[in-house]
Amino acid sequence: MQQLTAEDASFLYLETPNAPMSGGYLNMYDPSTAPGGRVTFKGILAALEARLHLAPSFRQRLVRVPMDLDHPYWVDDVDFDLEYHVRHIALPHPGDWRQLCIQVARLLARPLDMTRPLWELYVIEGLDNIDWLPKGSYATFLNSHHAAMDGMSGMDLVTAMHDLTCEAEPPAPERPWKPRSAPAPAELLARAGMNNFLMPARLVQLVTRTLPDVAKLQSQLREGELAAPGGSAPRTRFNATISAHRVIDGRHFPLEGLKQIKNETKGATINDAVLAIVGGALRTYLGEHGELPAEALQAMVPISVRTDDQTGAGGNQVSAMVATLGTQIKDPLERLAAIRASTRESKALSSAVGARALAEYSRFMPGGLMIQGARLASQLGLANRTEPPYNTVVTNMPGPQVPLYSAGARLVAMKGCGMIHDAMGLMHVVTSYCGTLAVTFVADREMMSDPAFYAECLQGAYDDLARAAGVDATGPPPPDPPRPSRPVAAKPTTAEPTTAEPTAGRTAAARTSRRAPTRTNPIRGG
Repeated sequence: MQQLTAEDASFLYLETPNAPMSGGYLNMYDPSTAPGGRVTFKGILAALEARLHLAPSFRQRLVRVPMDLDHPYWVDDVDFDLEYHVRHIALPHPGDWRQLCIQVARLLARPLDMTRPLWELYVIEGLDNIDWLPKGSYATFLNSHHAAMDGMSGMDLVTAMHDLTCEAEPPAPERPWKPRSAPAPAELLARAGMNNFLMPARLVQLVTRTLPDVAKLQSQLREGELAAPGGSAPRTRFNATISAHRVIDGRHFPLEGLKQIKNETKGATINDAVLAIVGGALRTYLGEHGELPAEALQAMVPISVRTDDQTGAGGNQVSAMVATLGTQIKDPLERLAAIRASTRESKALSSAVGARALAEYSRFMPGGLMIQGARLASQLGLANRTEPPYNTVVTNMPGPQVPLYSAGARLVAMKGCGMIHDAMGLMHVVTSYCGTLAVTFVADREMMSDPAFYAECLQGAYDDLARAAGVDATGPPPPDPPRPSRPVAAKPTTAEPTTAEPTAGRTAAARTSRRAPTRTNPIRGG
């Protein structure tokens, strides 16, 4: 039995019916590398079952303390049923990229069952009309609660589910899994009483430990060695109360090209280059809608504080910084330079006190009060009345740069899917795999009815940066759907579909795509 940290538990407390605190990975596979050139659903189940011991969170559920007097605990699920968590679905004909995005957006918008381990895996076949995927490919969508893992532990989980070769066997568990029974309510109340009794002493210890760093920070701010953090961010369409509906899309970019781009600005990182792409995309998108603020948009960027000895552990080990997106700057390299200066200052502020120490302060926030506060804020629509602290989130989850295999099938592409909440209706998840970097966004469907156009804006922002940096962007095409024929700066003429019918929007990509081939049915029930 392991108690959730305050940071982990906060994602439970802040969850509302319209804002499930879950996200995950959309992975696409080529089964031609598997034995016999095909993968069965039973084979996927068997491969996952053989790896359950590598990630204990797969078989752990939550048990809450009565009256939420303390944070919940992870306990073994004595009724764990793998087939409940792994589902098998298929896209209807023609099975194109937009249909896949709509299906995954629907799944992401559904709250997870809090009485069971907080994850689901959907095996999705019928990807017959996605030109950049090998014929016969299938996808999986792993959706897990943020209380169970952050981006880095999620990537560790993805790695545990894969092999380095198509014929590798997973390591055997040291001993058979035997679930332990959950604690009685009386035991949970006794633990809560002890934790709450010790809480003041723990707070004094943390304050005593961080007080010298706080004093040093104040001195650096007075003497101008560090710049004080800016105020609130400008309001956009994405900074309001969200609905229960989602859209998903994104683009892939060559990692080598991004390395060359960031080298044009001294000290810049790949993260800075990604922020410059997001800033350029938002500048184009909001500008085309006549909604670009004069002030620069701000992004919240999570910072992992996970230590080497915490690799493979679940839960959240993150702090955060806020950086400009330079949306008021037209020149892409000038925007990158401004972002680099902003991230340098933000990192210096975080380092002055210590990102880990800042994260530790969250443990002293009362859980019950957070639950009531989140519900009240949602009911009152406070997101529509207060200034947002930031406009969007851009989180980077570096992945492996060598090919991975699942049930013998080669992993072709990996995309991350994040969560949104009131006052922050647009999130970008950055993942890298085998020399390619993917920027995938999740947005509220009422705030962004044209996700394909925003995906074009991301591509256009990268193209602008590449041209300005003199980078050759004509290498092998990234694994993305065919781009619509209209230029990225053009005003969208039709909205993306917002109903259950994926083809209702009749986007340019759909109008120009070729007829889908006959369904290959790569995953069979046998």
